[in-house]
Amino acid sequence: MRGGQTAERLLYQLKSRGPQSAATLAAACAITPMGAHKQLQSLQEQGLVEADDEIQGPGRPRRIWRLTESGHGRFPDRHGELAVQLIRQAAAVLGEQALDQLIAARERDMAVAYGERLRSARSLQAKVQRLAELRAEEGYLARIEKAEGRAWLLIEDHCPICAAASQCQGFCRSELQLFRELLGPQVSVERTEHLLADARRCAYRIAPA
Repeated sequence: MRGGQTAERLLYQLKSRGPQSAATLAAACAITPMGAHKQLQSLQEQGLVEADDEIQGPGRPRRIWRLTESGHGRFPDRHGELAVQLIRQAAAVLGEQALDQLIAARERDMAVAYGERLRSARSLQAKVQRLAELRAEEGYLARIEKAEGRAWLLIEDHCPICAAASQCQGFCRSELQLFRELLGPQVSVERTEHLLADARRCAYRIAPA
């Protein structure tokens, strides 16, 4: 594996799985711990990752690596600065109510497009998996994990519209409502982690109501 490809995989692992040790990253990327250390030091010099020493009982501290703000910036943001400008201008020129109407129109369009893709899914797991695939296609780095009982977690390790959502949280409310509408009244959908609440990702617990 080339050095550039290895570096990108390390960045992806940190983005999708959060802070980790070099040994854990090495195993995930199928490289040697020495190779991981070398790549991480290079990424640190570029300002893309940083490390802290974590004390866990007696012995040497454990070094944990994480993405910096620049590292997070390596992932697509859908021209966030332009989106923020447009949102501000729409609110100033058209008013907050008009902005809410635009978000509602976006939600309706997404409901139609997503609904077509989810129509053939029968089980709750199949529906959540299909939803994750749709979100992944849009840049959310979405995946699912089994939760306790009959529940599933829809996890989004990246938000390509984070800049817009931070300016107008109507986008976040709209997407939660969209998931609930798509999965129907027999399914409970709750956001358990939220980027805008200082979590490192967004996550939704989905279970039979």
